[in-house]
Parts: sequence; C-alpha cells; structure tokens
Amino acid sequence: MDKPPQQFASDNYAGICPEAWDALEMARHGHAPAYGDDDWTNRASDLLREVFETDCEVFFTFNGTAANSLALASLCQSYHSILCSQVAHVETDECGAPEFFSNGTKILLLPTESGKIRPGSVAETVLRRKDLHFPKPRVLSLTQATETGTIYGPNELREITETARVHGLSVHMDGARFANAAATLGRPPREFTWEAGVDVLCFGGTKMGLPVGEAVVFFRKSLAEEFAYRCKQAGQLASKMRFLAAPWVGVLTDGAWVRHAAHANAMAERLFQGLTQIQGLRVLYPRQANSVFLDLPATTAESLRARGWKFYNFIGESGCRFMCAWDTEPSTVDRLLEDFRLVTSGSSATSTD
Repeated sequence: MDKPPQQFASDNYAGICPEAWDALEMARHGHAPAYGDDDWTNRASDLLREVFETDCEVFFTFNGTAANSLALASLCQSYHSILCSQVAHVETDECGAPEFFSNGTKILLLPTESGKIRPGSVAETVLRRKDLHFPKPRVLSLTQATETGTIYGPNELREITETARVHGLSVHMDGARFANAAATLGRPPREFTWEAGVDVLCFGGTKMGLPVGEAVVFFRKSLAEEFAYRCKQAGQLASKMRFLAAPWVGVLTDGAWVRHAAHANAMAERLFQGLTQIQGLRVLYPRQANSVFLDLPATTAESLRARGWKFYNFIGESGCRFMCAWDTEPSTVDRLLEDFRLVTSGSSATSTD
C-alpha cells in the first residue's frame, strides 16, 4: 500500500511517533497484570508527576471526549452548570457527552476574544442569576491551546482562575493540544497548570503522536475520589491498560512530547509566514500553536480541495483551519503554499502532489 500524502485537516491524521511505537513494541511482550496494575501504567503516571512536579492522580482513557466528559462529571452535580467558550470542543464536538455523563449538567457559553475566555465574562455569567430556578455555576472549562490556536499564558490563567475561585468554580482544562501550548510557552508545565489554579487537566496524547489514549490528571486529588468507578462504568477502563500507558512512557521519558509539538508549531509558523506573503488572504487569528486559520472564499477552498488538499471549514462559512502535526514535513507545507499561489493567481496549472 502506498504511503498516503500528508494533509492539514487534523493532527489526528498523523501516524504514531517513533518513541511511542518503540515503547508499545516493548510492552507487547510477555504477561502483565490487567486493569492498570502493571509497571507501564505506574511508570507513565510517575513520569506525569515528574513533568508537573507534583503528586497528582492520573488516569488513562481511550479518547478526549471520555476524558473531558468524565472529568467534568466528577466536578459537578446534575443541577450545576459548566461555563466554557462558545467554540469549546465540549460544547460543539462531543455530542452532548459532558451533559450525558453528568446526568444533565447544563453548559453555559461565554464569549471569547481570539478564542480566549476573559475573567469579566466569567463573573458576569455567574452573577447573572443566583436564584434556585437557574442551574448553579460550578465549573469553568478552559482549552489550552484554544480552539482557535491561541494560548493562555500563566498570568492570564491565574487571573481567570482567581475569578473562578471567588465565585466557587472548579477549573477544568481541555488539553487536547496541551503539548503545543507547552512548546510555545517554554515554561515548566506546573506554571500553567496547578500553580495557575487548574484543578484537573485532560492531557491529549493522540494529537501529539500516540496511537490512542489521553491522560486525566487531577492536581486537586480530592476531586478524583471514585473517578476510577466512572471510568469503569463508561467503558474506559482498559483491561490491557499497559497498551494505553506504554506510549506515554515513550514520549515522556526524554521530552519527545515537547520536541514533536515544537516541530508541529514550527511547521504552522512556516505555513503562516508563507500565507502572509500571498495577496488577498486574510488570517483570522494569531499563530501561536500548530494551526492556521484563514478566511477563504468558497472558490479558493474548492480549488484547493480539487487539487487533493484536505482541511476543515471551522468558523462560519469561510473560516478554514489548517492543522500541522508532529510529522508534517517542510516540503508538504511548501507544496500547499505553491498551490495557494496558483489558485489565488487564477492559474489552471495542476498540482504535482
């Protein structure tokens, strides 16, 4: 089978990074205790504690929807509400799973600026109503990096989490692309997680080169009470847990998770810089992680797709997202840029890809 061409629709398109694959290959041999009582799972959990420099509770799930939904359900009751961005994945792309696993907790949407929630909107939403007839706000959910590819700095996070604390909210972080944020910030992860007021992080593994698996990291350990039961009930307790955990050992042992994320970010910057040189293209958001958002006329988008490129319409009818992955090659970025130049200049030449 021929190797499929690289694309820009999602970093989920990418394969398994070498470090994760090597660890998985090592883990496949012999017998090991089931349901997480194995050395691989223990080692992966300890490595995450080393990364965050704190004694945290760690659980592994198959995917991000389960990680987010179960984590949020552990923070609230059915009569509570969850505050999140109007474009948050937990609102737009998880098929009601957060509401389902929390037995009906309501999601309240907040406006954003370049994808970021501001403290004022949190306070305004909490104070809007405080009567018994309204679901009581209990959780603030942030995304790092945001759905529009922007990144909260440590000071921004502290400001917003302090507002959350004043109003009695726990703080959940959807870190599907947490590695990309870490690569950009270049600071110890503790500074933009638990030290900044985050209670639980759903740390994305799939998008940073793992075959499958996300880590749910409880910095406030009391919130993790009976979380294992939630995982079991939701079908997220892997019998052969070592195959979820081993790839984490591979990427965490020598910092491959940050290196691969930095490469993805660099490829997005290469794309961003090239696009800014093409007349008539409008970038929608700052490039801070591994994505570039453009306002593309329908004819331009159709022409690119006709030349074999895959990417998502993400914001409205003309907002398109181009996502780079851990393995995106510079030559792939350059071919896309060349096709952009051709279709925006009106050329009828065909792609060589």
